[in-house]
Amino acid sequence: MARDWREDGEEPDYRFSLANERTFLAWVRTGLALVAAAVVVHELGDGLAPAWATTTVGLGLTATAAYVLVSGYVRWRRNQQAMRASRPLPQSRAMEVLTVLFVAVAALAAVLVLAG
Repeated sequence: MARDWREDGEEPDYRFSLANERTFLAWVRTGLALVAAAVVVHELGDGLAPAWATTTVGLGLTATAAYVLVSGYVRWRRNQQAMRASRPLPQSRAMEVLTVLFVAVAALAAVLVLAG
């Protein structure tokens, strides 16, 4: 059986591990907030725009939420592995991707509000 990555290297200072965990939980909260926003847009947005439009915004928010949740876990794991190996923390492209996704969803929502 393969060795678990959590056993590699040395145990990092618990303060850094806990900070990394808090950051991960912030990503989870953001993902859950996006899911809640998707539900609200889909369920309560019928009077604002056509059904296809609210469904599109809801799906965009849901897809962004899924990306946030997966990225948060990947970032947490990579940071934890780097700390265990005494390496610098890895860089992530997630911020750029999230910015593009948030701007796209916001632009679509703005178009729907202006059209409605």
